[in-house]
Amino acid sequence: MSRGKKIYEGKAKILYAGPERGTYIQYFKDDATAFNNVKKAVIDGKGVLNNRISEFLLNQLNEMGIETHLIKRVNMREQLIKAVEIIPIEFVVRNIAAGSLSKRLGIPEGTQLKRPIIEYYYKDDALGDPLVTEEHIDINDWASMEEISIATDTSLRVNDFLIGLFRAVGIKLVDFKLEFGRIWKDDEKRVILADEISPDTCRLWDVKDERKLDKDRFRKDLGGLMEAYQEVAKRLGIMPEGTNIKEINTKISKNFKIKK
Repeated sequence: MSRGKKIYEGKAKILYAGPERGTYIQYFKDDATAFNNVKKAVIDGKGVLNNRISEFLLNQLNEMGIETHLIKRVNMREQLIKAVEIIPIEFVVRNIAAGSLSKRLGIPEGTQLKRPIIEYYYKDDALGDPLVTEEHIDINDWASMEEISIATDTSLRVNDFLIGLFRAVGIKLVDFKLEFGRIWKDDEKRVILADEISPDTCRLWDVKDERKLDKDRFRKDLGGLMEAYQEVAKRLGIMPEGTNIKEINTKISKNFKIKK
C-alpha cells in the first residue's frame, strides 16, 4: 500500500497521507524518548512491537464497540488509520500510584488507588505537557465539555477492559494514556480513540514480582526494554516463541525509506 506525503512527525510515529481521502498511514519509529524528549535513543525493533501490540488492542476495542482510528495493520511498521483532528489533551488513567502521581502527592509507588482516576494533560512540549483541569480545557477551547465527558467515559471503559485482558496474562495495568480525535461523517462529528496503546503508553507490571514491562525500563535505565516489550507481545499471543525481533527489524528496515 503506497503512502503519500508526510503530514506530521512526532516522537514515536510519522503520519503520511493515506491512499484514500480521510485516511493516513501511521508509521511506528524505533525512537525512544522520555522526560519530554530530553532523553533519547533508537532501539531497533521497538516500532515493530508497538505496531503489533497496538493493532491487537485497538482491534479488541473496535470489536467491543469502542470506535478507534485503526482500520487495519498494513505491514510490520505501518497502520492504515482514519484521519482525525487530534484533541490536544492526554487522558491519563491511573489504577496504581506510580510516576508523577507518586512524586506530586507523595503516595508510595505501588499503592492501589481507591478507584481509577483520570488526569488531563495539555499536549505542549514547550510547556512540559502540564496537568490541567476540565475548566482549563473548556476556557481554552481545546475541547468542549461534551467532548471531555465522552472521552472520559470512554477512557474508563477502556480501563475496565484492559485491566481484565492484562490480568488474564499475568500483568498489572498500573496506568496508561489515551488520545482522542474528532472525525466527521455526513456532517456529524464524533470523538473516537486515536494514537496507540502499547508499552510506550502504559505502565505494565508483572503480577508476581512487579517487574516492569514498559517504557520505565528506558526512563529508569533498567535495561531490557526490548525483552520486556517482547514478553508483553508473547503473553498476548501475538508473537510466537522463538521470534527474533532483531532479525525481522533488519529485514524490513531495508524495505522502508522515510520520506522527508
